[in-house]
Amino acid sequence: MLNNIQIILVGITHPGNIGAAARAMKTMGLSQLRLVQPKHFPCAEATARATGADDILVNAQCFETFEESLRNCHIIFGASVRQRAIAWPTLTPKACAEKALECADNVAIVFGREQSGLTNQELELCNYLVTIPTNPTFCSLNVAAAVQILAYELRIKHEELKIKNDNSSAKTVFPKFHPPASAEAIAQFYQHLEQALIDIDFLKPQNPRQLMRHLHRLFNRVQLLDSEVSLLRGILTAAQKSVQDTKKTD
Repeated sequence: MLNNIQIILVGITHPGNIGAAARAMKTMGLSQLRLVQPKHFPCAEATARATGADDILVNAQCFETFEESLRNCHIIFGASVRQRAIAWPTLTPKACAEKALECADNVAIVFGREQSGLTNQELELCNYLVTIPTNPTFCSLNVAAAVQILAYELRIKHEELKIKNDNSSAKTVFPKFHPPASAEAIAQFYQHLEQALIDIDFLKPQNPRQLMRHLHRLFNRVQLLDSEVSLLRGILTAAQKSVQDTKKTD
């Protein structure tokens, strides 16, 4: 189960934080690390801070964009301390661990930049936000420390499931013949949805973000299946064709 967990670090500027995060992962049995545009990597300082978790760094995958880093992931959790203008489904670290380990497919837990965290656009690609309870007057938490907290909760839940299921695999949320849609499929659906709403004059291309943010929240909450994404995109294509045909006859 823990092998399905992808830890994604976005825009990390200090290589020591990458190494410390790798160490935090390995102590809790996590091994899959993805990096999005790290400023300095590979780096001797990252290796030094990993303190024996060198294999995590050697096998880490690097990506140019956040979207690319989500490939093959079916549920995405974004760590965030900031309140959003639009409320997003939000979990505690413990609840995040429970949901993550219910899924038999790859799951991403994403941590943002040291100074600014994840952008709104990046968080819109997440099914859930995860907030770590902290001192409200001083809520700044080092990214590696945040990784350690989430990794600890995952380990605790993993051990509970091993006992509960007599060392068998945890029950999955989705049957194998109805897999949840991947992050790539969802991203393509959102692009199609936005273009279709523009084509039918429902969405103004000059300022689409607020409405699209609401729609992202809606569809992320229900965790669309592959078959449902195909159905919705078929409806969008039919609507676009109908508008095009109407314009041709005018």
